[in-house]
Amino acid sequence: MQLTRSMTIKDVADLLGLTWDVIREIKKDDLRRRFANPSLNDVRRIAIDEICIGKGHRYVTLVMDLDSGAIIFVGEGKSAGSLVPFRKRRGRRRHRIEAVAMDMSSAYILAVRGNLPNADIVFDRFHVVKLMNEKLTTLRRQLFQKATAAEKSVLKGSQWLLLKNPENLRADRNEEAHLAAALELNEPLATAYHLKEELRMFWRYTFRWPAQLFLRFWCERAIATGLAPLKTMAKTLMRLEEGLMNYFRHRI
Repeated sequence: MQLTRSMTIKDVADLLGLTWDVIREIKKDDLRRRFANPSLNDVRRIAIDEICIGKGHRYVTLVMDLDSGAIIFVGEGKSAGSLVPFRKRRGRRRHRIEAVAMDMSSAYILAVRGNLPNADIVFDRFHVVKLMNEKLTTLRRQLFQKATAAEKSVLKGSQWLLLKNPENLRADRNEEAHLAAALELNEPLATAYHLKEELRMFWRYTFRWPAQLFLRFWCERAIATGLAPLKTMAKTLMRLEEGLMNYFRHRI
């Protein structure tokens, strides 16, 4: 199927005098032959995540080899049982996996501990930041509901600005000024926003122990705000501290 690497299926079909469906099936068979059972011998560091397929809320669990970038397993669902077939494929080799990057889902935590007992769990930056953004969005909605009409006019449209990194705010749209006005208007929102930005510093540390001190101090400050979404976030990070600190061992 060398032709399909530089030509569309339609072009190949026209060139060979075959139908589009025939070329597609040949291509699918070729992909199955080459990628259906990738070698797992040298896999040491993996990432686990779920994706939703189609409109029926059908979820699949993906396992990626972080060193090669290849998808090495696709399992049905997003429960702890989704990784059982992967464990069976790995057999004794599952003990060679050193680290697993993943979100903070309790189902995946149980799955990894049950199926890959020797691997370190690493809660990756993307999912931690995503969770913090969700808490900030929740707080903004709560504050918006209690705001006056004048305050709502300022807060309206600030949601995406709150989630943006400061360096990505667009000057041509006056986004920095709009965000500053919203933060000046509402002290709890400003507090949460600045804590969100400070949390990004965690992954800039070189050594584990100062990062751990930073994280614990951040959690203390978040709890001290008395804001429910921030308190929940802090307690989650405190409960799962080991998985956060494993980042400094594996850098994934």
